[in-house]
Amino acid sequence: MSRSKKAGRKRIRKWILIWILCNAVFIAAFLFLQFSKNRETLESERSQMRMIQGENRDISNGEYDRKLAVICDNGTFVGQEKNGVRSFKGIPYAVPPTGSLRWKRPVDAGPDTGVYEAYYYGKSGIQTEADSERASLYLQGEDCLTLNIWSGISSAQEAFGPKAVMVFFPGGGYGWGGTADPIYDGQRFIEAHDDVVLVTVNYRIGMMGFMDFSEVEGGEEYAESGNLGLLDQISALRWIRRNIAGFGGDPDNVTVFGESAGASSVSFLPLIDEARGLFHRVIAQSGSIAFSFSREECLTLTRTLMKETRASCMKDLLELSEEDLMKINVKLNDMNNFPERDGIILPVDVYEAYASGAASDVEMLTGTNADEARYWIHEVGGYPVYRLGGRLLYGSIRERLDPEDRVFADAFLALQKEETIWGMTEFLNDLIFRVPAIKQAELHSKNGGTHYMYYWTKESDIAHYGACHAVDLSYVFNNLDDTIFTGKPADAALADTVQEMWVNFAKTGNPSAGKYIWEKYDAGSRKTMILGDEISLVSDPLPQQRVLVEPLLKYRINGYYKSTDYALIYLRNRIVRTLIILLGVNVVLFLIYRLHKKEGILTDSFDASKPAGSLDQRSGAVKEGILTDSFDASKPAGSPDQRSGAVMEKIKAGTEK
Repeated sequence: MSRSKKAGRKRIRKWILIWILCNAVFIAAFLFLQFSKNRETLESERSQMRMIQGENRDISNGEYDRKLAVICDNGTFVGQEKNGVRSFKGIPYAVPPTGSLRWKRPVDAGPDTGVYEAYYYGKSGIQTEADSERASLYLQGEDCLTLNIWSGISSAQEAFGPKAVMVFFPGGGYGWGGTADPIYDGQRFIEAHDDVVLVTVNYRIGMMGFMDFSEVEGGEEYAESGNLGLLDQISALRWIRRNIAGFGGDPDNVTVFGESAGASSVSFLPLIDEARGLFHRVIAQSGSIAFSFSREECLTLTRTLMKETRASCMKDLLELSEEDLMKINVKLNDMNNFPERDGIILPVDVYEAYASGAASDVEMLTGTNADEARYWIHEVGGYPVYRLGGRLLYGSIRERLDPEDRVFADAFLALQKEETIWGMTEFLNDLIFRVPAIKQAELHSKNGGTHYMYYWTKESDIAHYGACHAVDLSYVFNNLDDTIFTGKPADAALADTVQEMWVNFAKTGNPSAGKYIWEKYDAGSRKTMILGDEISLVSDPLPQQRVLVEPLLKYRINGYYKSTDYALIYLRNRIVRTLIILLGVNVVLFLIYRLHKKEGILTDSFDASKPAGSLDQRSGAVKEGILTDSFDASKPAGSPDQRSGAVMEKIKAGTEK
C-alpha cells in the first residue's frame, strides 16, 4: 500500500475523531445552556415570589387599625394602605375544598365573628412550576379559594363611596395561574383609577377543578366536577355581592373580566343560570367559548389519573394526601382539562346557547391579539424548537379536517406574505383565538346584546413574539415595568388609554375614551377598535381570513388537543432526548475508536468514507429542501392552486356581502 493511501486513511480517521468530538461538545453545550437558562430563570422568579409569601393570622388581641378593617359576613378583615390605596389579600370566599369536599361544588364561607389579617395572597391552586406562570412558584394547595381587593380612598374620605366593581379571573390554560402573579397586582391600577374597586379571584384549576368522574365507581355523587372552577367563580361572585359594599363597591354594577382561560370563563358565566344577576358586564381578553371540552375529551385525564394512582373508585381518590396529589400532578398537569360541555353546568353546544340569546342581557367587550400563538415560542423552549413544532401543530390540525375542508387551510396559507412558519402561526391565531371570538360577538349582538370588539396590535419587544398572547396584561393592570411578556416597559400612553376604556366600560357600559369613539359591534359593520401604535376604529379587519376560518369552527378546535404547548413541549422533550442519545453515541464511538486504535484493530484498510448508497446524492436531496424553509406543508395531494382558486372566489363573494 502506498504511503499516500496510508496518509489519506490516517486523515480520514483523524476527521472521524474530530467529528465525534465536535458533535459531543456541541450537544453538551446546547443541553447545558438550555437547562442552565431554564433553571436560572425559574430560580430568579422563585426568589421574587418568596419575597411576597406569607400567612394571614388571626388577630385575637384586639390590636388593629379600625380604619383598615372591614366587617364581612365571614369575619372582619384587616388590610393595608399604601399611596391612598387599601388592599385586602387572601380573603376566603368559600369553605376550603378539602377532605370530603374535594371535587365537590364550593360551599360558601359561613358566618364568622373573628378578626383576621388580609396582608398576603392565598395559596395558588395545585400546578406544576413554570417561569411564565409565576403564581405556580407561590405557595400551593387545595385550600386556594381566596380573593383580593384594592380600593382607593382620598385623604379627605373616612369611608368608601359606592363604585363600579371589576372582578378579574386569571388565565393559565385552566391548569396554571393564580392571583399571586405580580402582573395582577392591583396597586398601580387603583392608584390611577380610584373610582372603581378591583377584585382578583383564585379558583380551582387542573385536575382539582375540571375532572369528569362519570366512569368512576362512586362518581355519581360528583356530577358537577367537570366545572368546579366555574362554580368557584360563581361562589366568589356571591361573596362579592354580599360584602363588596363594605369596601366601597356597588354590588349592582359588577364587571367580570379575564384573560385567556379567565376570558373563556367570563364568556361561559352568562350561560350558567346560578350566575345570573351576580354581574352585569363582561370583558374577555384573548379567550372565548371555544375553550371547552366534550365529555369524552375530559375522560382522557380521568383514565390517566386512575391509572397513575392505581385507584379503583372515588373512595381511593379521596384517601390520597395533598402531597400525593401534587406529585401526581407533575405527570398530569400538561393534560389538564378545559370546562366541560356536560349539559349540567354548561350546555352541550355553547355556540347554540349564544345563538339562542342566552347571554343577551349581559354587555360585552371582547378581543384578541394579533400574534396570540407566538406566546408558545417561550413555552416550548425557544424559536428553533417552535419553527419545527409550529409546522407539526399546523400539520396535525390540518389532518383533522375533512378532505373537502383542507382547501380552506391551503387557501389561508396562500394569502400569507410572510414565510411559511408565520403563515401557519397566523392560521393558529385565527382558528383558536380571533375567529371564535368574532363568532361569539356576532351571535351575541344578533340577539340584541351590546358588544364591543378590539384587535390588539402593539408588539412585544422580545424577538419573534409580536403581539403575543398575554402581552396586553401589563398595560391593563398598569404594571408597566413588568416586562415578562413585553420585553421592555409598556407604552404609558397606550396603557392609559386602554385602562380608561376598560374602566369606562365597567362604569357605564361604553368603552369610548376621549377622542376615541367606540361603536358597537354587529355582523353588518363589524366595527373593531385597533389597539396598538395607532388607535383607530375599523370595519371587519382581515375579512378574507375570517371567511376562510369560519367553516372550520365546527371542528371545535380549542387550543388544546395535545396541541399548542402540550404537543410542542412533547416535541421539545423528544429533541432533548435525541440530543442526549446522540451525545451518548458519540461518547461510545470515541471509546471504541480509542480501544481499536490501542489494540491495533483499526487498521489502514478501514474506510469510513464509503457507506452503503450514495451519501452525496442523499445529502444533496436534503439540502434541496427536506430540512429547509422551502418545505411547504400547504401542498397536499392534488392541485392546491386550483382548489384555492375556487375558495378565493367564495371569499370574494363572502366579503362583498
